[in-house]
Amino acid sequence: MATVAIRTALERILSGSIRIPAFQRGFVWTTDNISFLMDSIYRNYPIGSILLWRTKDALEKERDLGPFSLPVPEKDYPVDYVLDGQQRLTSIFSVFQTTLSGKSSTEAFDIYFDLQAPEGALEDQFVSIFEPGSDPSRYFPLRAIFDTATFFEIASGLSSDNKNKVVELQRRFQEFQLNLDVIEFENKDEIAIIFERVNRAGIRLDAFQLLSAWTWSSEFDLNESISELAQDLEPFGFHELSADPNLMMKCFAAVIKGDAQLKDVVSLHGPTVRERFEEIKRGILGAIDFLKKQLLVESLSLMPYPAMLVPLSAFFATPAVSGIHPSDKQREAIIRWYWRSCLSRRYSSGVGRAHAADIALMNSLKSGSQIDILKSVRPIDPSFFIENRFAIGNVNSKILINLLSQKRPASLLSGAKIDLAVVLQKGNKNEFHHIFPRAHLKKSGLENDKINAIANICFLSKSDNNRIKDKDPSVYVSMITADKKEEILDTNLIPVGFESLTYDEFLDKRSEIIAGFANALAELS
Repeated sequence: MATVAIRTALERILSGSIRIPAFQRGFVWTTDNISFLMDSIYRNYPIGSILLWRTKDALEKERDLGPFSLPVPEKDYPVDYVLDGQQRLTSIFSVFQTTLSGKSSTEAFDIYFDLQAPEGALEDQFVSIFEPGSDPSRYFPLRAIFDTATFFEIASGLSSDNKNKVVELQRRFQEFQLNLDVIEFENKDEIAIIFERVNRAGIRLDAFQLLSAWTWSSEFDLNESISELAQDLEPFGFHELSADPNLMMKCFAAVIKGDAQLKDVVSLHGPTVRERFEEIKRGILGAIDFLKKQLLVESLSLMPYPAMLVPLSAFFATPAVSGIHPSDKQREAIIRWYWRSCLSRRYSSGVGRAHAADIALMNSLKSGSQIDILKSVRPIDPSFFIENRFAIGNVNSKILINLLSQKRPASLLSGAKIDLAVVLQKGNKNEFHHIFPRAHLKKSGLENDKINAIANICFLSKSDNNRIKDKDPSVYVSMITADKKEEILDTNLIPVGFESLTYDEFLDKRSEIIAGFANALAELS
């Protein structure tokens, strides 16, 4: 096994000598995963070794390294292909490199060190989204760590104390050593077998598996109890939760420990989990019931931030068989918390910090305390709905879907109410369509990015979509049920007279309407 500094690894990737074979899966880590890795490196924790296959024969097919196309190797030999550790290596390269431009968005790798984070704050010193209302100089970009000129330019403007912090930050990352295991086999079939075995036999025991072992007794089997809970969740449309054991474990920790960081999950006491399982179960089911009835969230997959289920579970957890029934003030406070959290995207990173604060907030709210709900959050700007693109799986699109659901929309032509329970549980992109049809805009020469702005999306039944096809709004507007027109447009947050607007005017007008509605839900002015 060899060890190399991060800078050396960056240089080898940029020289083209470290590459990704086509049989690797793509990059799948979230910003939170990347931030967690940065925190581990900063603390000099072991992050596992990178397994490389060294060969003199280049493969015919290769993968990009995340959003980056790798350069042609400067030398014919050797070439090192990554067999294990691709997610870690891609994250490290993408966070620190300043040479290549990405083929797609690289925002997920814009990680910052929070200079005001409490000393020893596990998981929360590295963030991608700033605290609302905070001073941007509080955050130091990791991209400057190996860029000497940029590092000193930023550091020179910091206070003496913060300057010492970033110098120490740079030292830790520059001195960290990556472990590289290099193997050499000429037989490519044999390499494929090794890769398959690494990924099958190298699966680490996760927190859920550990907790299953710790909580098991002849009277209680966590796996069996989780299966039963999954059956209870089925009618609610939240059966996906049973496939996300780590999220479920955080709900357990929130109820029992009052926090949901990794240290809280792995320190859960088996007998305590057994004793309080029904209380935890009521917490999860109560949270889901609230999400469905008060916020019209019909499935975990379309919830903007599933991690928000954790503090909600803490609020609704109770030993009482009758459950928790929030007062009007508590209900309004939770709704305000939900929308302010979504609109500020505070769960995009620093999830551990958000959980700690929000679990404490929910417990205070449950006890009857009067509290200010995220009072520093700012109103969302209308440009959000123009600049972001619609894709059924991304957070910004889920926020739009969740907002539109609150109006209980009617299909644009017929006026028939959209069956949200059916549409949202399926989570099918075919249920969402362009108000200015894609084909119509394509004829005008617009690019997909602008066509797919989330401000151009609404719920639409299949039959109405087939009738609209590629028609200009000025043509299909006559097909809208006349006596219900204004009501139909209102339920879809579409401006009256939209058919006479240019596409740019429509985007501006509708984004203002959506933003106004969103800020009203969050009680932001």
